[in-house]
Amino acid sequence: MFPRPIENASPAIRTGYQIFLPIALIVWLLPLIAIFMTSIRPAADINVGNVFGWPSSFQMLENYSAVFTQSKALEYLWNSVKITVPTVILAVGLSCLSGYALSSYRFKWAVPLFFVFVAGNFVPFQILMVPVRDFSVQTGLYNTITGLVLFHAAFQTGFCTLFMRNFMRALPYELIESARIEGVSEFRIFWHVVLPLVRPAIAALSVLIFTFIWNDYFWATVLINGDELLPITAGVRSLNGQFVSQWQLVSAASLLAAMPPVVMFFAMQRHFIAGLTLGASKG
Repeated sequence: MFPRPIENASPAIRTGYQIFLPIALIVWLLPLIAIFMTSIRPAADINVGNVFGWPSSFQMLENYSAVFTQSKALEYLWNSVKITVPTVILAVGLSCLSGYALSSYRFKWAVPLFFVFVAGNFVPFQILMVPVRDFSVQTGLYNTITGLVLFHAAFQTGFCTLFMRNFMRALPYELIESARIEGVSEFRIFWHVVLPLVRPAIAALSVLIFTFIWNDYFWATVLINGDELLPITAGVRSLNGQFVSQWQLVSAASLLAAMPPVVMFFAMQRHFIAGLTLGASKG
């Protein structure tokens, strides 16, 4: 039923595995390596068709500095921060509250209400493009950071609630019952008993949602009109001029835009792994 560990395989299979794994890793990293090589080559190489060959000269410092001097990359990065951080706080905060309510309160509509949160994750967000855009225009949220934050939080809260409810459901219900018998208020139970126990899950969820929102391109182009409020993922397209394609700058900006989620993942790696494996074993 479960795959056999590679240590228990025959010597021939282990040798083949050791040979195949680095090759598969290199093939998987080839697009990223190509983007990096493009980001350090001069524009002349791209103009003459030297896209995959060895660069005629290395202009890493010139290209990466040009991203900040010849574009609004810093402004786009700051826009991404203003969009991502409030969204993560709002979505994770709401999901902790709703997850606690759905996991600890025994009421008639708990399961149907939970299914509503789950069902929202199966709706393709592309079909919501027109009604969401029309609603944002009617409410004055179109082309605003606030509108993008609210819509991101609304779309992510369903998944976050599913995530947090399942973790909180695994907690011993006797802890909550004993606190209620002692007369502790519901908010104090939530704040002092439940949240400390699910802190790894909150860290893992925060990393996931941060990555989702930071890498968003679709809603940024749908709900933002103009270049002033674009996040970095949508703003890199401005590095291409009207008549000249500066792919070396686009590649450099794309790698810079990918760095914050990577840095956050490695900074929160211990909590992330602990959150994903929380409750995986007993004892």
